[in-house]
Amino acid sequence: MKQKTLANPIKARGVGLHTGHEALMTLKPAPADTGIVFRRIDVSPIVEFPVSPNLVQETTLCTTIVRDVEQEMVKIATIEHLMSALAGMGIDNLYIDIDSDEVPIMDGSASHFIFLLQAAGIEYQDAPKKFIRVLKHVRVENNKGGVAEFRPYEGYRLNFSIEFDHPAFDETAEKMTLDFSSTAYFKEVSRARTFGFMKDMERLRAQNLGLGAGLHNAIGLDDNGVMNQEGLRDKDEFVRHKILDAVGDLFMAGHAIVGEFTAHKSGHALNNQLLRALMSDPDAYEIADYLGKEPPIEYGSSKVLL
Repeated sequence: MKQKTLANPIKARGVGLHTGHEALMTLKPAPADTGIVFRRIDVSPIVEFPVSPNLVQETTLCTTIVRDVEQEMVKIATIEHLMSALAGMGIDNLYIDIDSDEVPIMDGSASHFIFLLQAAGIEYQDAPKKFIRVLKHVRVENNKGGVAEFRPYEGYRLNFSIEFDHPAFDETAEKMTLDFSSTAYFKEVSRARTFGFMKDMERLRAQNLGLGAGLHNAIGLDDNGVMNQEGLRDKDEFVRHKILDAVGDLFMAGHAIVGEFTAHKSGHALNNQLLRALMSDPDAYEIADYLGKEPPIEYGSSKVLL
């Protein structure tokens, strides 16, 4: 299994979910062993963000990476859906040039990013694909009942459960398991949209959050249920989106995970805390390339349609 980048550059323009800022983003091929590198090209000099769990400094309703450049905080917010799409496609090396402080939200899922990646085409590189293989149990929790953990497993399995006291969740699944492969990711979670509660909007906008949100890029929930005229894309769309987020947050490790992830009431903060706990313990993981062996994760054709 070889590393992958894009065959051609491709651009996308859109509005940030939280800042409301318009951004032009260009995805560009990168050499083998480069990793995923975000670049803020609207500042001088250009600021690079090679993905790492330690770059995640803000996790209120999204994953935000931050660099301290001469005592000025340079940020890129809401990277999780794009990172999720890159993990789903198995992209190892990429430059992401952006001229604003937030990744465009597109339709609130990962599907638009996958279409972009498929349109750009995939190039295989002359270097073995690397994985982060979990070797022992690692667990973190918060004071709100949230739990997230890794266990050794020869594959990539994600188990997620949610708990919301709201009528819209009464007839939807509260838990889901995804045995990860590109095909399973495309079909089962990539189209699941982010969601939010209208009762929280006034408070969020006072904190400069949700300024670009609308029913065209998120599922809106009032006191009675789903506000979007088209309804849900899947009756279990809420928990599916939480898995989509987790796939993106965990890909901040820089390589695909080989292991089992289990979470209850987790979010961006706890996902990142778990990843940091894993990577801070040298005995908890290893970097594996599976040369000469059957790869533990199946990355199907990049031509799979959603």
